[in-house]
Amino acid sequence: MIEKIRHYQDKCDFCGTCVAVCPHDAIELAEASLQILFNRCTLCAFCIQGCPTRALEMSDESAL
Repeated sequence: MIEKIRHYQDKCDFCGTCVAVCPHDAIELAEASLQILFNRCTLCAFCIQGCPTRALEMSDESAL
């Protein structure tokens, strides 16, 4: 099982909280677009914990 962070754009208000709390600079936000840089992501889940709209979650990549 390979886990990764999944982003639900329909729930996201692009507030930037996830970018601010990520200690690995693994999230980029530009104009109504959020990108997770999986080569930097360590799955620490700070972004998930900090997201006020619950637009991020841990997901089994094989289920996507």
